[in-house]
Amino acid sequence: MNKKWLLPIFASFMIFSATPIDNAEAATASEVTDTATKYLGIPYSYGGTTTSGLDCSGFTSKVFSDLGIKLNRTSGSQYQQGTAVAKSDLQVGDLLFFNTSGSGISHVAIYIGDGKMIHSQTGKGVSYSSVDDPYYWSSRYIGAKRVATFDTAQQAEVTKVATAEVKDAAIDFTVYASRAEVAVQLAQALNLDTSDKNTKFTDVKPTYAHAGAIAAVAKLGIFEGDDNGKFNPSSPMTRAQIAKVLVLAFGLEHQGEVVTFADVPENYWATEYISIIATNGITAGKDNGNFGYNEMLKISQLETFIERAKQLKK
Repeated sequence: MNKKWLLPIFASFMIFSATPIDNAEAATASEVTDTATKYLGIPYSYGGTTTSGLDCSGFTSKVFSDLGIKLNRTSGSQYQQGTAVAKSDLQVGDLLFFNTSGSGISHVAIYIGDGKMIHSQTGKGVSYSSVDDPYYWSSRYIGAKRVATFDTAQQAEVTKVATAEVKDAAIDFTVYASRAEVAVQLAQALNLDTSDKNTKFTDVKPTYAHAGAIAAVAKLGIFEGDDNGKFNPSSPMTRAQIAKVLVLAFGLEHQGEVVTFADVPENYWATEYISIIATNGITAGKDNGNFGYNEMLKISQLETFIERAKQLKK
């Protein structure tokens, strides 16, 4: 065999497989999670690369593109980028690779800290999962690659935030309702016009997938931004917060005697709203007499609450 013919091929392979890490220090780890979570709820679509539908590598490519970093198109080719990272050394922004087809790398996700990842998966779309899920992902894990370095000073704080947002994901893998998800479901339930995608919020651009729904509910005064003019679409909502939103959205009023819950302080800002949704039969609280006012709202709970509220208007 002609060895001279092999040299340029081997050299080109080495160049391709040793793609250098992008210097993304201008971006922080928190920006990685903020960028990734803004696509929560986008449906899975094989070959999808837009907010109409994303497959796993289409999702990772889009997130990193938003951060100014170019990824290869498929999960297999993305595995050729960056440098290998041990599972024990994972940092926010690392790419995680899995064998879901039985024939090599076929799935990719983004690590967001505390053993959690965000990815576009069949049947669920962009959602959270546990890297060490014993029922599926753990046994299919292949490895991780670091394709960019982010501001590591932000890593600890981002891990803390990610933990708070998905702290129960390792238990039941339920996706919690973000502010954007609530806006979308309310807009649908109220049959709102979502064609206007211009919002007053600095962190919701017209190109954002749920901009129309957010603009629609904001116009009705159902939602407000924070002191910095941000909507925070990817932030989770608590059960207390949804109580206020439901009262405003459906114009609910007290029906009968005031309802109290053991864990809700009398002078708490949401006490009145919680009592109103309870007297309207939207919730009966928990079996132990508590409401769980500071617990994160699950999408399943959101759907139930909205459906009951809709029934009251018929």
